[in-house]
Amino acid sequence: MAAPLPPNKPTTPGTGSTPPPRPAFNRGRRNMEPEHNINNRIRAAEVRLVGDNVENGVYKLSQALEMADEQELDLVEITANAVPPVCRIVDYKKFLYERKKKAKEVKANTVKQEVKEIRFGPNTDEHDFEFKLKHAEKFLSEGNKVRAFVLFRGRAIVYKERGEVLLLQFAQRLSELGKVEMLPKLEGKKMILQLSPKGKGSK
Repeated sequence: MAAPLPPNKPTTPGTGSTPPPRPAFNRGRRNMEPEHNINNRIRAAEVRLVGDNVENGVYKLSQALEMADEQELDLVEITANAVPPVCRIVDYKKFLYERKKKAKEVKANTVKQEVKEIRFGPNTDEHDFEFKLKHAEKFLSEGNKVRAFVLFRGRAIVYKERGEVLLLQFAQRLSELGKVEMLPKLEGKKMILQLSPKGKGSK
């Protein structure tokens, strides 16, 4: 039995073989849709190249693709809505990795801000006031907001002016760490004050 013949390779006249088309992404992620327009996916006639590995300026797309080929890198469109679109010549796989790494670091450094509540009564004594002041200082220094309120029970509502004075004094004592976001305001049986933490540059 005769051995099977090898499959014919596609040829073009005069060359003997047809070179494969330039891939849109030539290092990894071959079966995944890229997040950016890269290489032959870029449709603009001209692009603006930026980066340390090129002379920044406007180039024809074909010229920019040749420059990327020479460096064995990818032409990546980073600002598609610019005229012309802004591109960089980079290793696209490494480019994506660095972006994800940076996003992860930003997320890790982002402090989740909470609103911490501190409750007073209209007849709060000095010891209790100082105790709750310490808690508020801790909350603000951790980057959280503080919602302090005086709760009036029954006929104690007649002492609302006393509650307002207490909350204003509370805000004044915390002025180094927090700024008033909402002045004392009566809502039902509560008089509420809200403070937010000052930034490092605030005074």
